[in-house]
Amino acid sequence: MISLLYFLVLGFLVTAVIGLWASWFDRKLTARLQYRVGPPLLQPLYDILKLLKKETLIPFGASKITFLAAPMIGLVSVMIVSTILWANNMDPQQTFMGDLIVVVYLLLVPSIAIIMGGFASGNPLASLGASREIKLILSYELPFILAILVAVIHADFSIRLGDILAAQARNGIIAVSWSGGLALLVAVVCTQGKLALVPFDTPEAETEIAHGVLIEYSGTLLAVYRLMKNMMLFALPFFIIIVYLGGVRIQGLHLLYGTLEYVGIVAVITVIRNTNPRLRIDQVLKFFWGPITLLSIVAVLLALGDY
Repeated sequence: MISLLYFLVLGFLVTAVIGLWASWFDRKLTARLQYRVGPPLLQPLYDILKLLKKETLIPFGASKITFLAAPMIGLVSVMIVSTILWANNMDPQQTFMGDLIVVVYLLLVPSIAIIMGGFASGNPLASLGASREIKLILSYELPFILAILVAVIHADFSIRLGDILAAQARNGIIAVSWSGGLALLVAVVCTQGKLALVPFDTPEAETEIAHGVLIEYSGTLLAVYRLMKNMMLFALPFFIIIVYLGGVRIQGLHLLYGTLEYVGIVAVITVIRNTNPRLRIDQVLKFFWGPITLLSIVAVLLALGDY
């Protein structure tokens, strides 16, 4: 019963609310950077509700079961990730063996769900976007895992989220060390890729492939994808805060400090996507497999040197 409550309230409701707010903050900050006013606070919610009222169309020739199931698979994976993160953040004793691996795997599922939906639609532009999403995953996943390995080393090679939080409570946050700082930088850049935001938005490049993977989605299914993206905008920064910044303590000034950390990460993501041009998919691969992977390897070596 408690697990179900965590799943519905923290994993879905709280995560969705914060994710929608983060989406508004992203759009508002983007507007300010472009000397515009920006949307009202509830605009992301209005967008979701408007899509829920529209008809859901299934393209002719699509693989219907996969086309319908893909958005739901992505949304449920984000809910499970958020539930695990909230549970560990509130009580590190709720950790279990390998929960870090489970979270890393589940954070990949939304991208896989987008790939499934793109190929299932039968649209050539969606298929092209899905193939780009595959290349994007192959590019950022290696440095992302190496960056997480830094936190594992600092936690005495533990793959429990609770142990990583406990190690930071004893020794200070990982991000203040040289290895942790580099790993944090790599993780933020990889988060930009996982969210498919500029300059890594090649799978959904509107000016090239007309919104790519989501071109055939409409109505409720598109609303689910949008909500999944918004919730990822919470889950990924929250994961970074837990792994490198010691989590968020729900009390007094600690809560304010954790909130500022989250807002800061979202602000950095927004500034990056508003100050860089879109990269070609080959440039994305070279960027992640080149300097970003090199930085993550240096971070791992520094962490091993400190161990």
